[in-house]
Formats: sequence, C-alpha cells, structure tokens
Amino acid sequence: MSNADRHGLIAQTVRESGRATVQELAGLTGASEMTIRRDLDTLAAQGVLERVRGGARTLLLRGEEPPFALRARDAVDAKRRIAAEVSSLIADGESVLLDSGTTCLEVAHLLRGRPVTVMALSLQAIHVLGEGPGPATLMVPGGRPRAAEGALTGPLTLASLAALRFDTAVMGCCGLSATEGLTAYDLDDAAVKKAGIASTRRVIVAADGSKLGHTAYAHVGPSALLRTLVTDTSAPPAEVSALEDMGIVVKTV
Repeated sequence: MSNADRHGLIAQTVRESGRATVQELAGLTGASEMTIRRDLDTLAAQGVLERVRGGARTLLLRGEEPPFALRARDAVDAKRRIAAEVSSLIADGESVLLDSGTTCLEVAHLLRGRPVTVMALSLQAIHVLGEGPGPATLMVPGGRPRAAEGALTGPLTLASLAALRFDTAVMGCCGLSATEGLTAYDLDDAAVKKAGIASTRRVIVAADGSKLGHTAYAHVGPSALLRTLVTDTSAPPAEVSALEDMGIVVKTV
C-alpha cells in the first residue's frame, strides 16, 4: 500500500468512526505502529484529523464541511475522470467560470492547457492556472479567501461576477438532489455560487457520487438551473433518474 493510499484509508476510517487507535489502524493497513504514528502526525499537521494519545480523532462535528486537505484525498480517480469529461464539454475559445472545491481544482489542471478564458474562484485553482506559460487566459476576481479552503467570497467577488458574463460555469457543490436542489455548507460560498450561476449561459455541475442525494444547509438554487451534471458510477441510481426526469443531462464516468 502506497503512502497516499494508506493516508487516505486512515483519514476515511477516522472520519467515519470518529476516532481510531494506532493499533487498530496498524491492523487495518498492515503497516507498523511506528509508521502509523508518523502518518497520524503528518495528517494532523495537514488539518485532516486531531492527534490524541494512542491514536487520532476526527475534527468534524455533524454537518460540518470536511477540510479541503481531507476532501482532496477522497475519490481522486473519480474526480479526475469527472474533470476530463467536463473539459471535453468546453469548447476552445469559451469563457469559463470555475468554482472552488477539489473536483473543480482537477478541472483547472486540464483547462490550463486549453485556449480558454477562465475566472477561478479559489486560490488553489488560480495557482494552477497561473503556473508557467499556457494557452489559457486567467482572470482573477476580488474577494476574501475562506480560511483553509481558499474559496473567494465577499462583496468584491460578487461584484466581479456581476460585471461579467460567461459561456459556461463549472460548479461544485456540497449536496445535490432533485428535491432540494444545489446546496453548500457555507452561506458566503452559497452566495458566490448563486451569483456565478446568474452570470452564465449554461451550468455544468461537477460532483462525485457522494454529493448526490445529500443536502447541506445553505441553499444555492433548484436543480432546474443546471444544464449538465457530470458524476461517477457511485452516484445513487434513483437520484440520477430523478435529475434526468427534470431534463438535466447526466453524464456518468
């Protein structure tokens, strides 16, 4: 098991069970207890979990958004497949609004090599799109980055979105369902998503299957606002069918 796979399994186990001991994690991964202790120290430094005597515990309360560092380790292969499909739906020359979040960050890596204009709504995506020479044209909004997340929010971000019109908005989400629509954990983030959707001709939502059927507390808008959903094979079939019945094109990768 590689370091990355072991870290991902440890993070998932602690998140799902609330806490885990070094001995339990060693038995689960097949690694030595010394290796597990080093892993836990590394993950704690990244804000993924909290180190406690004899093991680790989750940092999350019920209903909280998982930290960016933790989400970045989840469903990596699925997110890359989703990003590839999203990129294929965008034509050269388009103006693109790119939302914050880990799946949209994977999209940023692909758009950097495309002749498109991209306004990115997170510091992480801005960094990727601004790396070295590339055909993509980067636009940077104003705003204040949310701590740890890097997502840009606030009046300056909203003003930047109101001043422009985009061909396509690639949006992430914390939850999406046919009945509850698009939702987020953070009210400021929800406001930015609403403004972004209002400034574009079409909306593509990029979300792995864990987001479907889930509802966070900050409402962004009804599902009818979406043109296309790109998700992966873990998406609940009933939820996919319900969204398709609303006229949304669902692409499963």
